[in-house]
Amino acid sequence: MWHDVWWQILTVWLVTATAMTAGWFVQYRTRNATLVDAIWTATMGLSAVFYACVGAGSPAVRGLMAVLGGLWALRLFLHLLHRIRTEDEDGRYQYLRQHWQDNQAKFFGFFQAQALFTAIFSLPFLAVAANHDDGMAARMIVGALVWLGSLYGESVADRQLARFRQDPANRGRTCRAGLWRYSRHPNYFFEWTHWFAYVLLAWGSPLAWLAWLGPVLMLVSLYRVTGIPFTEAQALRSRGDDYRRYQRATSPFIPWFPKAEDRPHD
Repeated sequence: MWHDVWWQILTVWLVTATAMTAGWFVQYRTRNATLVDAIWTATMGLSAVFYACVGAGSPAVRGLMAVLGGLWALRLFLHLLHRIRTEDEDGRYQYLRQHWQDNQAKFFGFFQAQALFTAIFSLPFLAVAANHDDGMAARMIVGALVWLGSLYGESVADRQLARFRQDPANRGRTCRAGLWRYSRHPNYFFEWTHWFAYVLLAWGSPLAWLAWLGPVLMLVSLYRVTGIPFTEAQALRSRGDDYRRYQRATSPFIPWFPKAEDRPHD
């Protein structure tokens, strides 16, 4: 079994590394590294479909995973692609460009690191694709509901933020509309909960433990690596005291009621 596992993982990594190399070259021409997020999302979706096609598990489970993983990635990819076409380079990457003095060797390494992350973060799909348990209809339904609720929440958060940013009057201000009043990162929160769908679909798989890498690594990444730290550092640079008030009043991740002293329009 492990021979099959390793060639599948290697295939995902090589394909993604090739895509990231092409993305780095486009970034070199356009000086817009936001593309890395779109490529990561697209290759994650493709990895779900790939594992579903070559896996040895139940066809029903593999088919559901391909649909869920593919649609999740497609929605996020189209959202990111719209941002790339209509907005300047993400502030996080503008900061890196300035900090690295536009060193393209460092940007290339950054793009290739995302290829490695794809190979690791896609392992829950591998776990689901190896699941032979045909008597898991209830878990498939619950997993699909977890996926649907998470995708809906993330979509709503993305639309609310996009609508806020489209208004020129909101430039330099912090979005507190809708879900953003209850969490500083509702899109990240629902991205995280989405990964529990694959934990449920992998239940009974000989590789079920790999499915837990999704929510665990995503939480670590969002809290400590590329998510909240980078996003909030950029928000403080661009929005200053307004964002500091928002930080004091609003839950950083899990949606909760804001503190009474929040003053959105001070």
